[in-house]
Amino acid sequence: MKSNYMDILLDEVKVEWKVLGEVAEIGTGSSNRQDEDEIGKYPFYVRSKKVLNSNTFEFDETAIVVPGEGGIGDIFHFVQGKYALHQRAYRIHLFSNIVNAKFLYYVMCESFKKYILMKSVGATSISIRKPMLEKFSIPIPPLKVQEEIVRILDTFTELTAELTAELTARKNQYTYYRDKLFSFEESEVEWKALGEVGEFKRGKRFVKTDMLSEGFPCIHYGEMYTHYNIWVDKTKSFISHDLVAKLRVAEYGDVIIVAAGETIEDIGRGTAWLGNTGVVFHDACFSYRSSLNPKYVSYFLGTKLFHEQIKKHISSGKISAINAKGLSKAKIPIPTPEEQARIVSILDKFDTFTSSITDGLPHEIELRQKQYEYYRNMLLSFPKEEV
Repeated sequence: MKSNYMDILLDEVKVEWKVLGEVAEIGTGSSNRQDEDEIGKYPFYVRSKKVLNSNTFEFDETAIVVPGEGGIGDIFHFVQGKYALHQRAYRIHLFSNIVNAKFLYYVMCESFKKYILMKSVGATSISIRKPMLEKFSIPIPPLKVQEEIVRILDTFTELTAELTAELTARKNQYTYYRDKLFSFEESEVEWKALGEVGEFKRGKRFVKTDMLSEGFPCIHYGEMYTHYNIWVDKTKSFISHDLVAKLRVAEYGDVIIVAAGETIEDIGRGTAWLGNTGVVFHDACFSYRSSLNPKYVSYFLGTKLFHEQIKKHISSGKISAINAKGLSKAKIPIPTPEEQARIVSILDKFDTFTSSITDGLPHEIELRQKQYEYYRNMLLSFPKEEV
């Protein structure tokens, strides 16, 4: 059932349906990843959301770029101007003047993925072929309707882009002030090695098949990158109570520190455990117990100052890792408990604003994205007719 707004907008005008091949030129580029040049002046679109650079361009037009492999069905780019294109990415360039290019982009964002995944069912290698694109059906209301829909959806996307840019700026500001707050002179406070003021304990191994949706709280090292931040009092995962005695348990106030990852930058991030029970932690992590404010320690572990100290102790390979001896050598400034609490209070406010999915900018961005998707669905839900 149409909304009142759509009824008014369409004003009983019949919506035509055509397949994409009737209104657009569809083809691939001829470039490969070796054609990338970091200082190239033209955007180079490949099979991901990341835009590379190239010194040469193949096309000068308005087009929609779709990956032929990887991210199947995702619409990555709306392109205007000169660009280079990977040989396994498709360009869709309208030659018909009855379709607004940005309108087509929004139509494809709304319904192309569902269409292409249905076409790919049973395929031995999921990829997009040109005939699949050519047969994709699109609604074609009058141009004035297309333009109004574009105007509305552009407003939502611009708002989300502005909020995202604001979030990036605030994260940079947060990083700057966090590092500044820990930049004590040696004459101001005492500096001590982490190993002097606390104790590290390595976790014990458990595997993902041990993890449950309820039971005794546990933290897997992989979750340290994807789920946990500065502190936590509830876990995402659990293990059976029967396994607890065989594993390592951290207590309230311990900081869980991840000690292995794919890159050097991954190593050393910490989460203060503030739950009302113990928590089992993985053997790719250490617990750290000290008299320091646990959140103060956790914030310190995110600073450039800390990472500069531990870099030389990280072993690199397929997996980068650090041991307790390397972590224990990093020095931390130790102000009074009152000053530690003051620093934590300041950084908590920044962290909520820049990281919280229930408060702050990330929450606002999520709400705006859902609002955009709702209106996109509503505005593009035209009655389907046979092509």
